[in-house]
Amino acid sequence: MPTMKASELKLDDDTAPHRAPPVPYRVAIVHDWLVTYAGSERVVAALLSLFPESDLFSIVDFLSDKERERLHGKKAQTSFVQKLPFARRRYRSYFPIMPVAIEQFDLSGYDLIISSSHAVAKGVITGPGQLHICYCHTPVRYAWDLQHRYLKETGLDRGLKSVMARLMLHYIRMWDVRTTNGVDHFVTNSDYVGRRVRRIYGRESTTVYPPVDTRYFTPSGKRESYYLTASRMVPYKRMDLIVEAFRYLPDRKLIVIGDGPERAKIEKLGGPNVEFLGYQPDDVMKQHLQRAQAFIFAAEEDFGILPLEAQACGTPVIAYGKGGALETVVDIDNATGADATGVLFYRQVPEAISSAIMRFEAADIAPGACRAWAENFSLAHFQTTMSELIASAISDNRQIGSARTVMG
Repeated sequence: MPTMKASELKLDDDTAPHRAPPVPYRVAIVHDWLVTYAGSERVVAALLSLFPESDLFSIVDFLSDKERERLHGKKAQTSFVQKLPFARRRYRSYFPIMPVAIEQFDLSGYDLIISSSHAVAKGVITGPGQLHICYCHTPVRYAWDLQHRYLKETGLDRGLKSVMARLMLHYIRMWDVRTTNGVDHFVTNSDYVGRRVRRIYGRESTTVYPPVDTRYFTPSGKRESYYLTASRMVPYKRMDLIVEAFRYLPDRKLIVIGDGPERAKIEKLGGPNVEFLGYQPDDVMKQHLQRAQAFIFAAEEDFGILPLEAQACGTPVIAYGKGGALETVVDIDNATGADATGVLFYRQVPEAISSAIMRFEAADIAPGACRAWAENFSLAHFQTTMSELIASAISDNRQIGSARTVMG
């Protein structure tokens, strides 16, 4: 097989030629499920830009027409779960049978398989003549180190249902480890996830950070006197802590964007200096990111795209110093010169957040430094890095195949 060169891949950049590359491989891209356009789907979109002639596979595909436009209009080939009752709203309820579903995709006609996996996508069945690269957003969170938190938050930490749930997760863990044998190369979205891959799967990986749309998220040059936080309102995002922190800062304003099952509970914690806007479209989100004094982020994320979108807008970030934030925010205590892009706090309590806000206000963080740092995570950078990695993997695979032929 001919070796694919990085120059043969299509880069979605203003300076690169926008044409289909002469890729001599049939390519399949496999994603867990397509129900909304969020962080992992941006990676899928970037991969589809590299391989516009590739075929897309997913357990279910319920994207809206507007969301599908971001995937270049591509519709996924789906599994039998797509047609099960209430799958559109309750697709997660079918998680116990998703390992079976993902194994039913016939990928035997493809040379290169790229799985975008945070659950089961990496478990597709491949053969010895195929190359499988897994872009791992995370090993299945609620089957591994977050199992106990998942069981508690879903009310499955006691009783007969808890026993059944624990047995199911035990089965998922065994299946998850076994299917790593079908992956030739692991790519992770952060060094943090890379360490989880090493601990859980015993495999090394290469970090390629997800793409940030630095052409859309840009500085506006305007600032207003408010802080901003935004997220889906679920327990692990810890937006409640941010809202509570502003009880200690009654003369500062906080704007909260987002919706979710925790919204009513979180709104009750807010004082007169906290404004809740609910869900907002991208353009409104961008305007608030551009004008905020700082963006506040209290979750322990595998990567976390919003802090980088804020920095692309020239806005500093105040973030919990664990997980992906350690790689995406340059703390004032660790920066050299004027390179700082934010402030990290190391305890998930309101007092730590309010203290971090005071540290931020005493610092001098330049919008230009935030923007320059975010450009290291651009779409063009992602595509260039991925194309070089894929080209190298194909070359290695070809050499291995040639060696086997000679030995045979």
